[in-house]
Amino acid sequence: MTSTAHPVLVLGGTGKTGRRVAARLRSRGVPVRLGSRRGQPPFDWADRGTWPAAVDGVAAVYLCHAPDLAVPGADDDVAELTRLAVAGGARRVVLLSGRGEPEAQEAERRVRAVAEAAGAEWAVVRAAWFVQNLTEGAFRDAVSGGVLALPAGEVPEPFVDADDVADVAVAALTGDCPAGRVYEVTGPRSLTFAELATEVTAAGRPVGFVHVPAAEWAAELRAAGVPADEVGLLTYLFGTVLDGRNSAPGGGVQAALGRSATDVRVALARAVADGAWDGAEVTR
Repeated sequence: MTSTAHPVLVLGGTGKTGRRVAARLRSRGVPVRLGSRRGQPPFDWADRGTWPAAVDGVAAVYLCHAPDLAVPGADDDVAELTRLAVAGGARRVVLLSGRGEPEAQEAERRVRAVAEAAGAEWAVVRAAWFVQNLTEGAFRDAVSGGVLALPAGEVPEPFVDADDVADVAVAALTGDCPAGRVYEVTGPRSLTFAELATEVTAAGRPVGFVHVPAAEWAAELRAAGVPADEVGLLTYLFGTVLDGRNSAPGGGVQAALGRSATDVRVALARAVADGAWDGAEVTR
């Protein structure tokens, strides 16, 4: 169990997984330091001058890189952050990694090497597409509009519940599951995006799926004012991790928590009960 005398640094503490990790730690009486631009002290991945104060005196780190471990230099960032954290006394580092991303696996290797050299524990939580991308993230507005138009074909994906990701991360941070492991955290069954849209419709939010060629989709994003680097990252991720490499479900939830992963249908029903799309009018 992580000592309650020192805080756990939760990077991305206001994001999808970070805020869930922080809430779970606090509910267990573990002090939390949020790593964000508005945190105290503030933390910014783009400003290494903010890093030493953020890691000072922490017992463990939830290492969530923004915007993604696939961006150039991300492996350097997480390795240096890990070095600073363990040098300052952190005894456990848990990295949120991208399933099926070669760049993310290089970042994993470097975090592991730094942690082991310092005698600190590490764990990796690998995940890919969150159900919550539809309910509180990038695709919520598209679902609200009734049409999910994406450059995704017939390759299935085991969409994961962000609450499962947070549960596994907290177990790793607190020592409730074995350290020194990679946890492949996914949902229990694989669905195409068209099948996922059918599940959303069944949950009470009617939506159809339309396949859009990647070039056309990227052009639409740029026309809508999405920054070029973000468009490039999204296009890369759709082309890389939706080629079938991630189609098989992983067993990380069972391995870490001793229970089954949460099904998409359950996660969507919970989102509807929580008012995920309240006030959104279907325009399709």
